[in-house]
Amino acid sequence: MKRIPIILDGDPGHDDAIAWVLANASPVLDIRGVTSSCGNQTIEKTTYNALRVCTLINLHVPTAKGRFKPLIAEPIIAPTVHGESGLDGPELPEPDFDVVDMDAATLMAKIIRESDEPITIVPTGPLTNVAALLLAHPELKENIKQISLMGGGVEYGNWTPAAEFNILVDPEAADVVFKSGIPIIMAGLDVTEKAMIFPEDFQRIRALGNHVAIIVAEWLEFFYQFHRTLGYEGAPVHDAVAVAALIKPEIMESKDLYVEVETTGDFCRGATVADFNHVLNVVPNAKVLMGIDRQAFVDLLVEAISVYGEVAE
Repeated sequence: MKRIPIILDGDPGHDDAIAWVLANASPVLDIRGVTSSCGNQTIEKTTYNALRVCTLINLHVPTAKGRFKPLIAEPIIAPTVHGESGLDGPELPEPDFDVVDMDAATLMAKIIRESDEPITIVPTGPLTNVAALLLAHPELKENIKQISLMGGGVEYGNWTPAAEFNILVDPEAADVVFKSGIPIIMAGLDVTEKAMIFPEDFQRIRALGNHVAIIVAEWLEFFYQFHRTLGYEGAPVHDAVAVAALIKPEIMESKDLYVEVETTGDFCRGATVADFNHVLNVVPNAKVLMGIDRQAFVDLLVEAISVYGEVAE
């Protein structure tokens, strides 16, 4: 099987970290680079977390620090969800490598330009870095195969009634991405809220016994603490869906829709508005994921986590 070359871009973040664990374990994906974004925490913290996660899973590829703030807006962070570090919970190894001497958009451009086949970008945080890439290097669009992103929700939001967090943090960047003409796979709340990992699944992962498995189980337990206060029965691992969509698309249900991002408005800034009824008579710009086989998703995660290292003593 020919592997899909990808760039991981995110703001880890428990669900970003689990997404990267999944991506790194998959024989389907070829990770060419990693970039950090400002989102769940400040760029300094998310970059440190990115390096720690990559060190944990032995993913040593060129890694770059993203922009310190959204394109126009001021940063929004989420310590109530992910903790003060942005990745609270189990102790992680200190980074055993450092970021490269270029920013995220520049590294992305270098990887895309030097690749002998089109690259897929997998953003699981705000789309700031991807928009910066597209604005600075429009000539590279034809070398980007697709963008499989976690963000938005065509039915509802989570940070506001209308907007999902990643899009709300930088709606202007999301607007650039959705209008880019590049094929988009959109893993929004419509599907990620169904990608629920229940406490019994945490224990199944922990029982794998390797060091990464134990840390993932503890990440899930921490992440669940917040969601339990909202009445959730488990932890929705949003970001891993954007990766799973590349590895096992057959477990997803989707609709091809035209999606626009609302960049203004008192109540709907950051909303991803889908033309369900084709009233605009325009070509769809996104494959919007709407459903997922939850058990198959859990099985995929467990299978991926099982490949990491020796059983911890």
